[in-house]
Amino acid sequence: WLVESPSGYRAVLRLHRDGYHSRRAIECELAWMAALDREGGVETPQPIPGHDGALIQELAAAGLSVRRMVMFAFLDGAEPAPDQDLVAPFRQLGVIAAKTHLHAISWARPEPFERLVWNDETVFGPDATWGDWRDAPGLDSGSEKILAAAETLVRDRLAAYGRQDDRYGLIHADMRLANLLIDGGRTRLIDFDDCGFGWFMYDFAAGISFMEDHPQVPALRAAWLDGYRDVRQLGEADIAEIDSFIMLRRMALLAWIGSHAGTDLARSQAPHFASVSARLARNYLDRCG
Repeated sequence: WLVESPSGYRAVLRLHRDGYHSRRAIECELAWMAALDREGGVETPQPIPGHDGALIQELAAAGLSVRRMVMFAFLDGAEPAPDQDLVAPFRQLGVIAAKTHLHAISWARPEPFERLVWNDETVFGPDATWGDWRDAPGLDSGSEKILAAAETLVRDRLAAYGRQDDRYGLIHADMRLANLLIDGGRTRLIDFDDCGFGWFMYDFAAGISFMEDHPQVPALRAAWLDGYRDVRQLGEADIAEIDSFIMLRRMALLAWIGSHAGTDLARSQAPHFASVSARLARNYLDRCG
């Protein structure tokens, strides 16, 4: 929520969803953001303490359970659109991603450290974070069969790829366009609400969320990798599995649309998301199967 006053003061209030994060998990998110800003060379939105000095505030209202809130300093910039030229922003995003990964590898996390996990088990398993992709709207039997084959291939390839420390760790997990601010040619990353543990290359896949079939994605992939490798080395196996991470993310979003059907974003995507996902799955099977 945008918070404004007649004097011109502006801030952003995040009202946390009920039941998604514990207070400790939010504390861990804010701790990583502060450390990235202080040590990692990544500018992050600055939280504003309440009058009691606490960064996390709690409030109950009529008909609602106690909700947690964090206020952030306002940052200038605009969300980019899929049809604008995103090559330069994605090169900058690759640099940002590499810096977050390098910091995550070396950072001594506060204990206990509690955040979400984004891997094949939390996307496809019986207790998947966003639900079962099979419950998505508009999913016919043919599409379900193709997507099930893609799930098997993703899980097999990522099991072989492994979870070594140089491939898997703390990630932003939601570097999509809605979480970028472009200001005078500068790209900044916001909204660490979904940060957690997963494969580092998942961050590129999240960056092209909801636009995986856009014609400029190959150019964005090349730009992101160029920026990333200016900061951190990647192996051939890392690059080879980017397609698997794109499919993993797409199927996580398919599940999200089914479990968040009441949101404006899910409603706008619902008519075509399943059919496009099946087409992407068929292409993935042809390339990587």
